[in-house]
Amino acid sequence: MLLEERRQERLRLRQQRVQLWTCRERAAVLWLHRAVGIPSVLALFALVSRVGDGIAWYAVMASLPLTSGGWKVSLYMVALGAVNLVFYKALKLHTARPRPFVDCTDIRACARCLDEHSFPSGHTMHAVAFSMLLSHFYPAVEPLLWGFTTLVALSRVVLGLHYPSDVLAGAVIGVVTAGFFLVVV
Repeated sequence: MLLEERRQERLRLRQQRVQLWTCRERAAVLWLHRAVGIPSVLALFALVSRVGDGIAWYAVMASLPLTSGGWKVSLYMVALGAVNLVFYKALKLHTARPRPFVDCTDIRACARCLDEHSFPSGHTMHAVAFSMLLSHFYPAVEPLLWGFTTLVALSRVVLGLHYPSDVLAGAVIGVVTAGFFLVVV
C-alpha cells in the first residue's frame, strides 16, 4: 500500500509541475501576443511567418545551383528538409498538443496554420537547420540567416501559433539534424 501511495504522490506532483509549466507558457504567449495590437508589428511577423512557410527556403534551394558548388548544398537542403519533416510529423502526431489560440481564449491566430498541432514548431526547426547548413557553406550571409531565423521563431509565438517550448524544441531538432548533416554528410 505504501508503494501505491508514493506512486500516487509522484503522479500528483508531476501533474502540478506540468500545470505550472503550462500556466507560465500561456503567460509568456499572452505577453508576447500583445505586440500584434501594433499594426506594423503584426504585418512584419505575419510576413516573416508566411515567408518562413517555405517560400524563402525553396527560393534558396532553387537558386543555389546557379552558384559554384551550389548543387551539393541545394541537395543537402532537400535531404535535411526531408529528414526534419519526418521528425516533425512524428512528433506532431505523437504529442498532439493544441495550439495556444485553441487553449486560451485571449489569444487569436494571427496567421494561418499548416496543421492543427503546436509541438514542435516546424517553421523554427527548418529555419534553424537551414541556417546552420547555409552558414557553414556561405559564412558571409550568416548574420542575415540568423536574423531571419530569430524573427521566424519569435513570430510563431507572437502570432499565437506556438508556445515558447514548441519553438525551443523545433530549434533543438534543427540544430541536431543540421549538426548531423554537417558531420556525417
